[in-house]
Amino acid sequence: MPAHPAAQSKPAPTLKLQAALQLLRQAGHSLPDDVAQGSLPWLQAVIDGLCNLSSRDALTGLSNRRQFELAIAREIDRVARAGEPALVLMIDIDHFKKINDTHGHYAGDEVIKAVGRTLQECVRPMDTVARMGGEEFAIILPNCPPAFGQTVAERIRSKVQRRAIPVASGVEVTVTISLGGAFAPQWVRSSATLWMARADQQLYRAKTEGRNRACLEQPTVLQVSAEEKGLLFGQSQYEDIE
Repeated sequence: MPAHPAAQSKPAPTLKLQAALQLLRQAGHSLPDDVAQGSLPWLQAVIDGLCNLSSRDALTGLSNRRQFELAIAREIDRVARAGEPALVLMIDIDHFKKINDTHGHYAGDEVIKAVGRTLQECVRPMDTVARMGGEEFAIILPNCPPAFGQTVAERIRSKVQRRAIPVASGVEVTVTISLGGAFAPQWVRSSATLWMARADQQLYRAKTEGRNRACLEQPTVLQVSAEEKGLLFGQSQYEDIE
């Protein structure tokens, strides 16, 4: 008597990884040669590679906005729990449209990459540098006391200004940046939106005061908003992650 169709064995489903592997190859990500293709360690390497790819800006290799938002949420939680100071800097390349209009979009890409490299050279391994989109960048600096904030920002501004950036054969340009910074209120569970808005206000001030400058909010005049007060004793989403 023939077996019931439901009782017949079905072929094991196979993963369709061609698109994922093509993305990893295009990004220059190498999978380990010492593990069998299709094995659990190999699949884990594929997943890890995709996670890294999804968290990086394709042009600069810096953290992208998605990764920045995860990092700033963790930093807000750490500041609220440990009370250590932290600074966020919002950065914008001055007159960037003029670069594109004068030298073309390839030159604009080279300028963005060079500024990204310069920002990365100015920070510590514990800091997070991200490209937020277009010519905008952001940096999270944990454990950065207010006494050092302006010095750090000025060092970054000065190093970008001094860098000669090749954009074509025999053609170099220099650019400047404007920076706005704000410190997270200590012992308070703020929000990324409020903290970044404070830094954005200072960036706007740097732009309106002439560009090529760093404006930081002074922590002595910080006002804790009603929303931040309400978050003070909020549940930490990272308390169980050690």
